[in-house]
Amino acid sequence: MKVELLSITPDPERVIELAARTCYQSVDRMNEATLGHLLAKLLMSGHESPFEHAYATFRISGCSRAMTHQLVRHRLMAVSQKSQRYVSEKSFEYVIPPSVPTERVEEFKNDMETIRQMYIKWKNAGLRNEDARFVLPNACATEIIISANFREFRHIFKVRCSPHAQWEIREACMFMLKELNKHAPHVFGDLAANLGVEN
Repeated sequence: MKVELLSITPDPERVIELAARTCYQSVDRMNEATLGHLLAKLLMSGHESPFEHAYATFRISGCSRAMTHQLVRHRLMAVSQKSQRYVSEKSFEYVIPPSVPTERVEEFKNDMETIRQMYIKWKNAGLRNEDARFVLPNACATEIIISANFREFRHIFKVRCSPHAQWEIREACMFMLKELNKHAPHVFGDLAANLGVEN
């Protein structure tokens, strides 16, 4: 799996603070020395709407559709995903869960090849991609681009970076948290610290 930061609001912490200070009509008190202090107060008080003014966009590739099915449940994101309706999956790649025992990896690969042949069989029978895809596994590798505001990313990280989260979505979200923490440590530093994420 590969996770890439494609875009981020320039100077996101300043944008968030400007939004918050607009609420309190205290923009005149904003300066370099105080930047970030207000953000911690906002988080502690639960006033998180100013965090919606900063955005980030990530590309996640080489992940399974099992993972993206979980990710797209976060409805306050913009999502663009590789289409199995318009893109043929005759040569689909797949993700092997790490829980598959080493001595059974070949068996898993053989199962994926069986499914590939089923897909090709139904394509050759005249089914369009949109119907032939019904036999495809959740292991199919996919690519997805997601965009969300920082408030939503904080929610996603609280849920998906948990040790109880599924391994693949946790790996992707831990990477995104680490990346966003580099750009906005006053926004994501508390979560990163709690999860042991270092820059």
